[in-house]
Amino acid sequence: MQAPSSVTTSFSDLLAAAGEGARQLEGDGVLSLALPLAGRDPLALLSQLDQGDRFRFLWDSAPGLCLAASGRCNSLELSGPRRFELAQRFSAVSLGRLAAPQACPPLARPRVLLAFSFFDSPLQEGDGVPGVQAVLPRWQLSRQGRHCWLRLQRTLGGDVSARSLAEELWEQAARLAQLPADPNAGQGDAPGPAILEGSSWQDGYRSVVERGLELVEGGELRKLVLAVRQQLVLAHPLDPLQLLAQLRQRQPGSCRFLWQRAEGPALLGASPERLLTVRQGQLRSDALAGTAPVGAQAQPLLQSDKDRREHELVVEAITGVLQQSGLSPRRPRHPRLARHGQLVHLHTPITAALGDQQPLALAAALHPTPAVAGLPRREAMAALRSLEPFERGHYAAPIGWIDSEGDTELRVAIRSGSLQGRRLELTAGAGLVRGSAVERELAEVALKLGVLQQQLTGPGAQAASSRSIS
Repeated sequence: MQAPSSVTTSFSDLLAAAGEGARQLEGDGVLSLALPLAGRDPLALLSQLDQGDRFRFLWDSAPGLCLAASGRCNSLELSGPRRFELAQRFSAVSLGRLAAPQACPPLARPRVLLAFSFFDSPLQEGDGVPGVQAVLPRWQLSRQGRHCWLRLQRTLGGDVSARSLAEELWEQAARLAQLPADPNAGQGDAPGPAILEGSSWQDGYRSVVERGLELVEGGELRKLVLAVRQQLVLAHPLDPLQLLAQLRQRQPGSCRFLWQRAEGPALLGASPERLLTVRQGQLRSDALAGTAPVGAQAQPLLQSDKDRREHELVVEAITGVLQQSGLSPRRPRHPRLARHGQLVHLHTPITAALGDQQPLALAAALHPTPAVAGLPRREAMAALRSLEPFERGHYAAPIGWIDSEGDTELRVAIRSGSLQGRRLELTAGAGLVRGSAVERELAEVALKLGVLQQQLTGPGAQAASSRSIS
């Protein structure tokens, strides 16, 4: 991807662009300025960006787009059934009203960052996370391939002028350029902390799975995906960025992500599952269901009747939603195996021309897919509310971004955890269909939790499945 010929290369160019943007705004509104940088790793430099701005975000799909952001220029938090619609409106207004006077490549476009919860609203008001959080960040550092751009966005007025914004961006770019190309080199190799304690989950989950299977075998549900949560206490606090560097090495085929507000818990993970991607009017969604460890058990997934049926339910549901939305989805006839870290999944990509549909309207129609909830959707969601003894929060919900041209990427927040200091909370799930066996489902969840523990805390960490938190 080549940078455009009009790229800003001097402070006078930047100052001229800032003046043009201020004239577009008539002195009131958000000015967005950008500068190209020599290749820098946004993951390594995120700690240099946040500067106490009380919000930070990472999107690391290397070798694709890697994006670090901090601070809030505009933001939205709300719950309720219209959350996708209102997030789309907020994104359109925030991106449509800012002045971004410089030409730049797609990787550097302004973006609104998005994190949804699994359910529209928490069970009790004030408990859990909002139905959607949307942020137009203050700082945005993006890299794709050898190209890297730094963007600053602020509302003009008071002490903030077009000139002061240009100076702030120029000085930050100069400071980052003087840092080592990778100031945190090797942190992905650093051993993680030992696990001191872990909550017991097997007995409680067994009874939940048994009740879920009764609903499936009785014909009330075609599929149900029940999650389990494990609480871990680490020997010492773990830096989320160190953990993400480890995930980059251990989950190279997934998209690593971080969402953190103020001093609250950090949502982070490495998702293998794409809810939707929109690029230049073309949409892609992934059906991902059926799991086995890497090795001899992987290939039999393709011949497993239970796993193939579970997978096809997801494919049919996604294609059905897209068809009902007026699109013409395309899919391969048979799934393939996709490796993500130490796990292998059945995978079917589904594509369609977007037409005049809004990306977040389609996301609302797709979420949650049967891969993370069940079928029929309404009845499965009600069953999850009654059977799971915790709020899902961000688990298995969409997370991602939408840019100023409408390109969008949303991943499903699985293979994820919540980290605050020494406390790490992991969530995993297994899909129940007719023919499912309780012991097999417990083994699948134990496999996923074990892989998560190893990937998050390092190969030297002892499994914590049998120890309990006091």
